[in-house]
Amino acid sequence: MKSFAKRSALLSFAALAATLAGSPHASAENLFDMLFGGGVRHGPPSMRDGGYNDPYRRPAKRSEFPPPPNTRKAAAIAKITGPTYNTYKADPLVKVDFSSLSAAPQNAAFEPAQASDAFHESLASLADYDLRAEAANAKALIAYYGVNPGFIWVTDAEPNERARQAMRVLGDAATYGLAPQDYLVDVPAPTSVDPAERAKEMIRFEMALSARVLRYIDDAQDGRIDPNRISGYYDFPAKPLDREGALKTLARTQEVATYLESRHPQNAEYQALRVELEALKASEENEIVVDSKLKLKPGETSPELPKLLSLIARDLDDDMGGEYGEVLASLVTSETYVPELVPVIKAAQKKAGEKDDGVVGPRTVAALAGASKADRIAKVQYALEELRWHPSDLGDPRVFINQPSFSASYIEGGQEKLKMRTVIGKVANQTSFFYDEIEQVDYNPYWGVPQSILVNEMLPRLRRDPGYLDRAGYEVTDSRGKRIPSSAVNWGAYGAKIPYNVRQQPSEANSLGELKILFPNKHAIYMHDTPQKAFFQRDNRALSHGCVRLQDPRGMAAAVLGTSVDYVAGKLAKGHSSEKVSRKIPVYVAYFTAWPDLSGKVEFFDDVYGRDDRLRQALEAVAAVRGPVS
Repeated sequence: MKSFAKRSALLSFAALAATLAGSPHASAENLFDMLFGGGVRHGPPSMRDGGYNDPYRRPAKRSEFPPPPNTRKAAAIAKITGPTYNTYKADPLVKVDFSSLSAAPQNAAFEPAQASDAFHESLASLADYDLRAEAANAKALIAYYGVNPGFIWVTDAEPNERARQAMRVLGDAATYGLAPQDYLVDVPAPTSVDPAERAKEMIRFEMALSARVLRYIDDAQDGRIDPNRISGYYDFPAKPLDREGALKTLARTQEVATYLESRHPQNAEYQALRVELEALKASEENEIVVDSKLKLKPGETSPELPKLLSLIARDLDDDMGGEYGEVLASLVTSETYVPELVPVIKAAQKKAGEKDDGVVGPRTVAALAGASKADRIAKVQYALEELRWHPSDLGDPRVFINQPSFSASYIEGGQEKLKMRTVIGKVANQTSFFYDEIEQVDYNPYWGVPQSILVNEMLPRLRRDPGYLDRAGYEVTDSRGKRIPSSAVNWGAYGAKIPYNVRQQPSEANSLGELKILFPNKHAIYMHDTPQKAFFQRDNRALSHGCVRLQDPRGMAAAVLGTSVDYVAGKLAKGHSSEKVSRKIPVYVAYFTAWPDLSGKVEFFDDVYGRDDRLRQALEAVAAVRGPVS
């Protein structure tokens, strides 16, 4: 394998050197990124693995395939774009149509909390009742009471214990990051002496509470919004919800609170976020708030600088105080970042575990000042909402990738057995937000170039130099799988649709490095190695085409296969091959700007793609539709 890899690498590098002769500004790092790209973002499934069976097929010579005549008119330069973000539109509420209930026959076999003539006699009071609900909940309400004509929440013309438990849970919605006003129901005061008026009040209370309980269950289980409407970058399956079955259960149980609370995710991460939310609400706001977007170099001026210096002075320990206390005392009100303050900032950065470069930026501000209380509360609330889109049981073992923290973890037996740095998609080539299941590890993989990279990045070069793919270690095949030289293709005849498949052969220069870990999905995203190791030393690692690059791919491959790193090294030494993962291992390609570690400590991260703001807009759209409760 070593000789194979060396030969491939030498050929690739020699070809690249010849190709880029006369380009003095090209570096090894940007060379690979420019020509080979990073991960695959939107390639069709046939490109994920290259789509070939013979990895050692003899390359065709250029002379065997003369270039075809240029019979097609040159196509216009085109671009393949990724998903966009949408203005979220919430479904409108519908008026519950109670007309079918009054005509329904009494079901003598039904024995809920109270199946009596009182229920039927009061149905007429719903004729002019304007109760608004989500379409699915409105339908379930009529379907349930049409078959089960009796009260769940009312006994002897008064709210019963079930109702009291339900109202208590709905009232505590804020502890889950939900909005209590979404579930408000007016409880009739026990002042009416007119039996007919009382019956009217209680039947309307019954229907309103059932509608709001169904809303609560739906929100707790699946979230308030449909994330897939935000953007094509989001990909979450809807969770099935038997709404009629839920009402039937509530009509028969005395443990209403327990049932409603069980509809929330039942994992440790969700509980840790709830604890953090309550702690934040109870805490005092930091009296010194520094602009989170502050950027300041030595010699520059900002009114935010005295705030930052005040925080450093407030938190001085003996070591820093002895060395920098006097400087801070004399310059704490300075708005100019004078040279005397540079060692102070560097020392504060080092103490906070940040890069001590003396340049003040958002990371330094976050480390020294922290985000505001309001910002942290919002991030925890967003995280609770996003976690509701996921399975209640996250699984064990599992792989968890959190994009804002640029990290990937392998968790087994409730312990984080492995954690590493990652590189994720650029802002223009974002990594999607979804979950899947790991299926396969590829050793010395081929890289099937997706159409987006082929069209956007390679095609302009191919129009000028049709044969460069041949020299750079790529294979080109037509729609029938027939191998053809790149130089034989009239690349100028194609725009956004190119009827050829392109893949890069295994080598040390391959864009996927030596390993690829697949969980096939429509976004063509996977984890892989990379020859661009220097990227892992950067703080902001949103640098790929969308896939997730791993700092320790051998460690992750060994973890998901349940084997050793030495085993993986042995497989790599034998050349190109694939191995199926025999266990069920969910993988979360997640996006949380607030996330707890396994000890329960919540960490906060920058919103690299601006998705928190998109979520805020979606939640506001839902709140606007729900409006005042009927």
